[in-house]
Amino acid sequence: MSATARGFLGTAEGRLLPVSIPFRYFGAAVVYHVLAWIALLAGAADVPRFAGGLGWPLAALHLVTLGVLAMTAIGASLQLLPVATLQPVRAKRWAAGIWWLYTPGVAALALGMGVPAPGMLAIGALAVVVALCVFAALFARNLWGAVGMPAVIAHGWIALISLLVVLTTACALAGAYVGVPLIARGTALALHVAFATYGFMGMLALGLSYILVPMFALSAAPDARRALVSCALAAAALSLAAIAASGVAPATLRAVAIALGAAAVALYLHQMLTALRTGIRRELGNAFRLVRIAWAMLVASLALALAMTFDVPIDGTAMLFGLTLIGGWLLSFVLGILQRIVPFLASLHAVRGAGRRPTPTTLTATRPLAIHFACHCVALALLFISVMVPVADIVRIAAATGTTGAIAFTIFFAIVLRRMTHAGGARKASAPAPIA
Repeated sequence: MSATARGFLGTAEGRLLPVSIPFRYFGAAVVYHVLAWIALLAGAADVPRFAGGLGWPLAALHLVTLGVLAMTAIGASLQLLPVATLQPVRAKRWAAGIWWLYTPGVAALALGMGVPAPGMLAIGALAVVVALCVFAALFARNLWGAVGMPAVIAHGWIALISLLVVLTTACALAGAYVGVPLIARGTALALHVAFATYGFMGMLALGLSYILVPMFALSAAPDARRALVSCALAAAALSLAAIAASGVAPATLRAVAIALGAAAVALYLHQMLTALRTGIRRELGNAFRLVRIAWAMLVASLALALAMTFDVPIDGTAMLFGLTLIGGWLLSFVLGILQRIVPFLASLHAVRGAGRRPTPTTLTATRPLAIHFACHCVALALLFISVMVPVADIVRIAAATGTTGAIAFTIFFAIVLRRMTHAGGARKASAPAPIA
């Protein structure tokens, strides 16, 4: 086992949250994954040339970004960051309580977008913003004074700053829908997209990769200096993108930002591919096939961003960019990592008292994951085709296929929970009775 994996496993059990906390976030993400595809099916007629505005396509987008991506990010970071930062787990009640505000808030926001109902949208947005503010406070508290993995901590700080930008611009955009504009819509939208995807979610994904990829591949820890250089390049790219969004030399600064972002991604991918190539565990299944697809989509998103910057005459460039960035990169990455982290954490939580540790493999059902992998890839491919050939029926088939895959993923998650519970119960039954 690698030093990274030994270090994680050596400290993880003492820093585990109660199983109900991370798994309630992961479970909600799994459910919202199904609902996102259903919302896309409901708005299929408007998808091929969607350019913004209330309706089910916008609801589907936010069910993915807030319901799947951010929900998973909250659950994963609440559990993993204490290990990476060598900080004790604090404020467990707050960590659990965020879910009760955030989860119905996402539902109200998405429903308000889809119906549409601006009042419900505003209520949902307020709940989401308050919940994310509390999460940001917990996040900052964990990062403050951290002495653990420097690259993970640096990525965490950039993700936290990005989250604050996202919350500010989200309030501005939601305010515009109810007649209270705070920031010019174009500026707010540009900042919101860049800092939500490449900033908050992107930096969290890259930072936590330095823990998770070597751990799952059983490889040596990546070079911390290169990881920090990659982080600095990404931070510079985000800063230039923010200046460009304000209207200062937008084309030039965006091009430079994309170049810096590409350099950051190149360094990151070099380290990740090296970890996979040199790791003891070579076969990581469909989970890391999804992760590899996600990495390819990350690179493609930067190419499309450059094409948009210079107004390359490609039909549906903006739609292709959004689909590549959110569906191809972030959603594929999160679903791939969830397939590994859910059984891994379940195996740790199942270890209590006497009995052998159930391995992640014994907790995993492979057939639902195989179905999900096929459906996810087909659904994404059909959505890309629907941009080039704007036919609503293609979107409907894609959404139905995606829904099937999401249901299969839900079955996988339910089986992990059932097997984890059964393993814990079996150990309790086999444990010796206490001496009176």
